[in-house]
Amino acid sequence: MPRVDVVRQYDIDLAEIEREVEAAVGVGLPGEMEKVYTESIRNFEAGSILKGKVLALTPTDVIIDCGYKSEGVIPSDEFDNISRLKVGDEIEVLLETVEDDSGLIKLSKRKADRIRGWEKVITRYKEGDVVTGTVTRKIKGGLLVDLGIPVFLPASQIDVKPPGDIAEYIGKEVTCKILKIDETRQNIVVSRRRLLEEEREGLKLQLLAEIKVGDLRKGVVKNIADFGAFVDLGGLDGLLHITDMSWGRISHPTDMLTIGQEIEVRVLGIDKEKEKIALGLKQKTESPWAKVEERYPAGSRVSGQVVNIMPYGAFVKLEDGIEGLVHVSEMSWTRRVNHPSEMVSIEDTVEVLILKVNKEKQEISLSMKQTEENPWDRIEQRYPPGKKISGTVRNLANYGAFVEIEDGIDGLLHVSDISWSKKVTHPGEMLKKGDTIEAVVLSVDKEKKRVALGMKQLEKDPWESDIPNKYQVGGIVKGKVTKLTNFGAFVELEKGIEGLLHVSEMSDKKVSDPQGLVSIGDEIEVKIIRLDASNRKLGLSMKRAAETTQEEGESGEETLQETEK
Repeated sequence: MPRVDVVRQYDIDLAEIEREVEAAVGVGLPGEMEKVYTESIRNFEAGSILKGKVLALTPTDVIIDCGYKSEGVIPSDEFDNISRLKVGDEIEVLLETVEDDSGLIKLSKRKADRIRGWEKVITRYKEGDVVTGTVTRKIKGGLLVDLGIPVFLPASQIDVKPPGDIAEYIGKEVTCKILKIDETRQNIVVSRRRLLEEEREGLKLQLLAEIKVGDLRKGVVKNIADFGAFVDLGGLDGLLHITDMSWGRISHPTDMLTIGQEIEVRVLGIDKEKEKIALGLKQKTESPWAKVEERYPAGSRVSGQVVNIMPYGAFVKLEDGIEGLVHVSEMSWTRRVNHPSEMVSIEDTVEVLILKVNKEKQEISLSMKQTEENPWDRIEQRYPPGKKISGTVRNLANYGAFVEIEDGIDGLLHVSDISWSKKVTHPGEMLKKGDTIEAVVLSVDKEKKRVALGMKQLEKDPWESDIPNKYQVGGIVKGKVTKLTNFGAFVELEKGIEGLLHVSEMSDKKVSDPQGLVSIGDEIEVKIIRLDASNRKLGLSMKRAAETTQEEGESGEETLQETEK
C-alpha cells in the first residue's frame, strides 16, 4: 500500500511525519529523503530486529516507522502496557516480512521482546543456576514462569510431593533451578522440586550432624498412618509411633494429631546409616509408672473406668497411662462368667481391689469380686445339711441337675438322689429347666464350692419298711410298663415303685427284643421273684406269674372235681 494510502487510512498528519523524518535523518528535501530510504533498505532483512518510532495509536493497532519506505502495523494486544505507550516512543520490533500484499512491512513487538529476552536470559544464566520469577499461567503439563521470557515449570517439578491444584501458584513468585536450556527451540525447563530437594538434603546432613538422643525438637506433622505419624524435623522426617504418643490409651494417631500441626518431640533413637529417627511425645513427661506402687499399694480399693474387654478379662483405667486387668476369674464369687461382657461394658465405672503391681512389666492385677464378701465363707452356716430349700432348675446334665438356691450359688441334685424307687437314668425324665423344686441340703464343701442336694430325702425311704412289708417274694401283682431296654422292661407297681422285668423272665421262649411281647403303657401281671431292700431292687417275672396262675387254675379244678365226687 503506498504511503499516502496508509496515512489516509489511519488519519495521520503527513506534514508531522515528514518533520519527524527530517529530524531523524537530518535532511529537508524530498530527493535527499528518498536517497536515505534507498540506502536504508539494504539493512532490512526478514528476521532482523529494528528500532522503530510510534507514529500513531488506534483502538486496535500501533503504527510504527522503522525508517523503511513503508510503515508497519502491530496489533495493540502485543503490548503489555499499551496504556503507557505514546506517539514518539522508540521501541524494538521484529521484521517478519518486507512489504506484504498490502504494501506494509509486517512487524512484531512480542517476538522482538522474546528474542531480546532470550538473549538476555542465556547470556545471564546457564543450566543449574537458581532463578526467581512469577508464575503467569497454567498450561498443559505445568506452569509458565516469567523470567523476562516464559519458561516451563512441569507439574512434577513444582514440589517434593504432588501438589493439588497447580493453578494456586499463579501470580506467586517461585524460586527454581534451571534443568535444561534448549537454544535451538528457545526453550527453558526449570524445577522448584530439585531446589527444594537439594536444600532439604543440606538440612538433613546438618540435622544428622547435630541431633542427639534426648534432644527436644520442634517439627511439623507431615503424614499420619495407623501406626504413627511422620514429623518433619527440617531436612528429615522422624517417626512418632502411636505407642510413644501418650502414656494413656489412644485408638488412632488422629486422636492427638493433625497434618500440619507443629509439635515438640523428644528424640528417642537415631540410626544415621539408615537415616531414621525415632521420636516420642509422652517421654516429655515422667512415666506414671515411676511411683505406681506408692499410689496403688496391694490391698487398696480404687475406682476406675472399663476401657477394653478381652475374652480373658477387662482392662480398667485407674488414671491416664495406668491400666489394670480384672481377670474373668476375679469378676464374681458365685457366677460362672463365660465372657467379661456378661459383667461389664466399655466406659463402666467399677470398684476394684489392687491384687498385685509389677512396675517393670507395667502390669496391675485387679479384682472386682474381692471388693465384696465371699458368700462361700458363710455357706455352711446358711445351708447346713438337712436344711430344706427351694430353687430353680438352671441346667441339666447326664449326671444330675444344677439348682440355683440363691443368686450365683448352685447346688447339684445328683440323678441318684431324685427318687428312692424309680430308676432315673437322666434328670430330664423327672425335671426340666426352669422348674421350681424343693430339695434338702445333703452336704456342703466350702473349698470346692459345692452344695449337694436331694429330692428323695424329702420323703421317708419306702424301702426301709413299706416295700418289704407290702411286696413279698412269690406274690403276684399288676403293674404298668414305663420303660423298655434291650435287657428288659421297667414295670411301675405303684407311684414311685418300679421293678425290673428281665427278658429272660418274659417267656419260656428266648426273647431277643422286649417290644415283641410288651409295650410302654401295657398293664401286665408279674410275679415278684427277688426283693433286695439294701440295693432297692425288685425282680419281676411275667412267665412265672403265668405259670402260677395256670397251676392255681388246675388245682382249683381238681378240688372242684373231688368235691363233686
